[in-house]
Amino acid sequence: MLLEALASAVIGLALAATAVHRLSHRLPTRSLVLATGVAGGLFGAFLTHSALDPGNFLLNLTGAAIVATASLSLLLRPSGRLRRRSAPA
Repeated sequence: MLLEALASAVIGLALAATAVHRLSHRLPTRSLVLATGVAGGLFGAFLTHSALDPGNFLLNLTGAAIVATASLSLLLRPSGRLRRRSAPA
């Protein structure tokens, strides 16, 4: 179980580092993004571990990656070019 928690934290950290590298202009501070990735990975592993059989190591890591990605996507800000202006009154 310790190896599962460590692997899920590393997966979350890798996803967060990739997001910071590719989308740094649309994300808040680096430390918040990295912490969110690790927390999302750990929470995803916890969710899949308690919902499914604890013996599915790869399935638990897949759940960790999905939840980490979902939590990182909540931090994204809209890009400046997609803003819509309201119609004049």
